[in-house]
Amino acid sequence: MISRRTLLQHTGAFVATCAAGRAFAQTQVQLGAATLHSISDGSLSLPGDMFFAALPQDELAPILQAANVSRDAVSPPCNLTLYQTPDATILFDAGSGSGFMPSAGMMQDSLDAIGVAVDDITHVVFTHAHPDHLWGVLDDFDDPMFPNASYMISQVEWDYWTNPETVDSIGADRASFAVGAARRLEAIADTITFFKDGDEVFSGVQAIATHGHTPGHTSFELRSGTSAVLVGGDAIGNHHVALARPAWASGSDQNPELGASTRQALLDRLVADDIALLGFHLPQGGLGRIERQDSGYRFIAGEM
Repeated sequence: MISRRTLLQHTGAFVATCAAGRAFAQTQVQLGAATLHSISDGSLSLPGDMFFAALPQDELAPILQAANVSRDAVSPPCNLTLYQTPDATILFDAGSGSGFMPSAGMMQDSLDAIGVAVDDITHVVFTHAHPDHLWGVLDDFDDPMFPNASYMISQVEWDYWTNPETVDSIGADRASFAVGAARRLEAIADTITFFKDGDEVFSGVQAIATHGHTPGHTSFELRSGTSAVLVGGDAIGNHHVALARPAWASGSDQNPELGASTRQALLDRLVADDIALLGFHLPQGGLGRIERQDSGYRFIAGEM
């Protein structure tokens, strides 16, 4: 098991570094012979209605108040996972790039802050193909951001975003997501391979289907002996409502009912199997532990 002492020894706890005049949250932990880093791609700026409009407002208000989260607007952080093994340098998700939101797309500065160049990345593995996870595969000139990398994505996710009918079926609010995903996936098509649920994509790294946020959303269990961390993508999308009321459907999920079912099962698994979590939109670098609390759960950042 990864202890809190181990986390502190290897990271100096929660480290804030400055790059290009902006602050980036960095955390890391040793997992056997591999080093796992959480690096920041910045944050998003989203309307509260995207998450909260369909929820029971009288029950919602105290949950948001306790988490110090606004009902009107949210600014979730974006935490990428970098996994350095003796044989590979693996990035889980590629961030937003410069074309999505001005508050995001800071991945390259965060890599620079820990001494890793984009040329060093050997593999990019996607949890899913939403803009804040995929669009950073191309630079400002539409060239590959990671010139030496190969790419991996769920076959289900690939099939969905490369289907020309998706842009018409996804809904007007997400049509640009479909157009942007198709263009970027086409650009890396020659260097991409596919996996399915349960596959060991690297030694000690298992793909786990966590569908609902998108049709092929996948999380990854990184394990060394009895120590494990789940790279959860957006399967657990925040540290407030998703934990306090995991059964509530979220407007951020493309299939809200399936997303809720997946979320509840995943939270149960994290607690029962004593697995740490690195969540893409969770606070303080997103690395910590899930605990049961009342009728729901809570996220303990830095507790491993």
